Amino acid sequence: MVKLKRAYEQPSPADGRRVLVDRLWPRGVTKAEAGLDLWLKDVAPSTALRQWFGHDPAKWDEFRRRYLAELAEPGPAAALAELRQLAAAGPLTLVYSTRETERNHAIVLRDLLLARGA
Repeated sequence: MVKLKRAYEQPSPADGRRVLVDRLWPRGVTKAEAGLDLWLKDVAPSTALRQWFGHDPAKWDEFRRRYLAELAEPGPAAALAELRQLAAAGPLTLVYSTRETERNHAIVLRDLLLARGA
């Protein structure tokens, strides 16, 4: 089971392992408030890709394509493999900070993990 949750939402025991999948720490959230088990910066989109996308709905399909290509590179692929192991071990919540809940990189990660059976 892989869930998504914004960093600004309260942690819950039902979250299982909580992993921050952003390159930047969420503004205004302390480490204690975040309740994270792990911070995997390498699985986040590159700064250049994130800035190019800017959560523009018209760029969503291309963002997904480019992000999946980035995830195939050695550093991100290793971080993704770690996420797969965590997902296989029990409930996993991917924590992200963007306000955009319909089109963001955490959705791409969740879909990728679920499509491959974690």
